Amino acid sequence: MSDSKLLRGTFILTLGTYISRILGMIYLFPFSALVGTVGGALFGYGYVQYTIYLSIATAGVPMAVSKFVSKYNAIGDYHTSRRMFRSGMKLMLLTGFLAFVFLYSAAPIIAKATLGSNNLENSLEDVVMVMRMVSVALLIVPMMSLMRGFFQGHQSMGPTAVSQVIEQVVRIVFLLASTYIVIKVLGGSIATAVGFATFAAFVGALGGLAVLLWYWKKRKPHLDALLEQSVTPTRISTVTMFKELFTYALPFVFVGLAIPLYQFVDQFTFNKAMIAAGQKEVAESMYGIVQTYVPKLVMIPVSLATAFGLTLVPTITSSYMNKDYHVLQKQIDQTYQTIIFLVLPAVIGLFVLAYPAYGFFFGVEAVEAGGHILRVYAPIALLFSFFTVNAAILQGINKQKYAVISLGFGLIVKIVCNMPFIMLFHEVGSILATGLGYFVSIAYTFYMIKKHGRYEHRTLMKRAMLMIIFAVVMGVSVKATQYVMSFFFMYEEGRLQAAVITLIGTAIGGVIYFVIAYRSELLQKVMGNRITNIIQRKILRKKPQSS
Repeated sequence: MSDSKLLRGTFILTLGTYISRILGMIYLFPFSALVGTVGGALFGYGYVQYTIYLSIATAGVPMAVSKFVSKYNAIGDYHTSRRMFRSGMKLMLLTGFLAFVFLYSAAPIIAKATLGSNNLENSLEDVVMVMRMVSVALLIVPMMSLMRGFFQGHQSMGPTAVSQVIEQVVRIVFLLASTYIVIKVLGGSIATAVGFATFAAFVGALGGLAVLLWYWKKRKPHLDALLEQSVTPTRISTVTMFKELFTYALPFVFVGLAIPLYQFVDQFTFNKAMIAAGQKEVAESMYGIVQTYVPKLVMIPVSLATAFGLTLVPTITSSYMNKDYHVLQKQIDQTYQTIIFLVLPAVIGLFVLAYPAYGFFFGVEAVEAGGHILRVYAPIALLFSFFTVNAAILQGINKQKYAVISLGFGLIVKIVCNMPFIMLFHEVGSILATGLGYFVSIAYTFYMIKKHGRYEHRTLMKRAMLMIIFAVVMGVSVKATQYVMSFFFMYEEGRLQAAVITLIGTAIGGVIYFVIAYRSELLQKVMGNRITNIIQRKILRKKPQSS
């Protein structure tokens, strides 16, 4: 495959993934207006379980299938690739069915452990119903994920990208429409509306599967033609084939489970700890804010930064395999600098504008609690980003087992600290325990990257100090802007006022940060000449610098 076609495919897949993620964030804003914080908690109870069981059912197989198929296609053994597809589909059908049966059957036990009491605002029956509604999607999504991996193994990224977007669009349309109809038209309960909202995962999966089946029908003649050109199939047993597959898969599944596993710990401890701390009346409202709403805002800069940072990982792999440690040092440095450069100002911006930002996106009804939680949660974005990138770097230098070990260390810290922290600090105790767990994981992965990648952080520390200074200057400017606007707008007065403060503050802060970074040449050093050339050509109308 030509480099241009490969780059185009990668771009299509990345674009599809991030359109899907952005849609997955945006829908929560109108959804929160319909169901409130308690409804958000109920939605989170079901969705955290679904994410965990889906990860177990798929076990990282889609990405592993992509790697497996690509490997055997490269030697012309298309028969083994197709055999893996057939066997993998049967496996995904079985594991998906088992995950569905287990979650559906265990829902009453999980619901009881989740609530910590039968007398919270959401009843035991409501939680059981929501978990069972979302469990149906487990019958389809694993098979759909494997089909995506098979197409990607053939260097065909379009089916994955298009099916992801269609799945998300169908899910969101059904979710919002059903929630609105149940509450506003039929006068139904919030629990019923949330049940249909979680069932939207199944409806969306049907949409995504329909797209993949259409692509399969369209591409099958070409795939069959490849079979006819195949070399003699590799002599490999089904057991050996799956053993190789899971060798590829396990690092993907453990690292991908990081955030859901932390939420899993919260689901079984948060309400109990809040009740023990005398916060029973607000336990579920706070859970909805901490677990369902605020993380979506925090993940926006994380997704953007890791998208930029992870593009460097393939080159890291190449440098490590060639034992070119000087180039490897520069590549890891650039990856880290990109993360700090993009996420740090977003963290400070969210910290300063926490209250109006929460009011803008989720309404002002719970703005004081939501703003306080967002302010504490904002710095966790930097930890999320570093954990994701460190895990990818360790995979790039073939030391992925240390990423799994680091996740284990972090989870132990989270489990040990979560209930004591919540009892001491109430709802933000959960966030502090998460932050401490991720900090331990990151410290361990930094050490392993330094040891096995021969990485030195001197240049990073110098650049990071400069970025911190620029971000603080930006934060002070945003705070001053917010103070001036407070004479005309108060975020407590309504979502429109909160929107004005948030948007103006964000715009001014962003301009100040990037102007300082551009003038100091930090932008060029971190992002390269391409970005600064675009600024000079498109914005400043100057002749760009030579690369």
